[in-house]
Amino acid sequence: MIQRFFIFSLFIFPTTLCFAQTVPDLLHPAESTAPAGRQIQGMGDEVKVLYRNEMVGGLLAHTYSGFGLNLRRAKHVTGTRKRVTEGEFTYIRDPKEVKTVNPSFDNSKGFYFGKLNTLMVLRLGTGFQNVIYKKPEKSGVEIRYVTMIGFSLGIAKPVYLEILHQTAANTYTLSTEKYDPEKYTIDQIYGRAPFFKGFGESKLYPGGYAKLGLNFEYGSYDDAVKAIECGVVVDAYSSVIPIMANETNRQVFIGLYINVLYGRKWF
Repeated sequence: MIQRFFIFSLFIFPTTLCFAQTVPDLLHPAESTAPAGRQIQGMGDEVKVLYRNEMVGGLLAHTYSGFGLNLRRAKHVTGTRKRVTEGEFTYIRDPKEVKTVNPSFDNSKGFYFGKLNTLMVLRLGTGFQNVIYKKPEKSGVEIRYVTMIGFSLGIAKPVYLEILHQTAANTYTLSTEKYDPEKYTIDQIYGRAPFFKGFGESKLYPGGYAKLGLNFEYGSYDDAVKAIECGVVVDAYSSVIPIMANETNRQVFIGLYINVLYGRKWF
């Protein structure tokens, strides 16, 4: 279902943006809302200025049920091609993670039974944006294709849970312990422990990543960036990362992503 949503967004979003942005100009073709200093006038016609530098940041989501943050620095190498450097922090969930609670206790906390590690991902890469369709006017949409490649670091933090220990009839004590699938059943688990518990025991998995996507920039002003990017991202690591117990874990993750970006341009 999530993958269908991303594919639907990839094809529908550009059409919706073009329609939404052009309707006001059709109704009021002579009006201009751009403030002074954002354009150069020559013989009564607007002359576009090429801003060579760009800095943007935003939020991203992908089909591995993860969300994250993205920061990019770009610079034009030609009029239609930009070199991009990016940093990202996100996390990846196994599709078989299912949140549950201990039904024997009304106030028990939710947890993911069978989950061994929480996987966080730090990416640092570089690539290019190339214009496919140049924005015809301020109310239009510019379309670019994006290629990125770089270093990906998987950070696997072990899962800690609050474990029940019966001391008498209907009397229990709680202890915070690392989840062990050979030792604990669902009836012995009260709920999740604080997130940062076990952070110092995290294991690192170096690897690489690659992206291929489409970037739709729809900002009204030449020196401002508003864009949405959709595409495919692949993360590959040096070894299999154990996210779940008693499941086939993987070394390569392939998913769809969507990225919402805002920023500024300058000379």
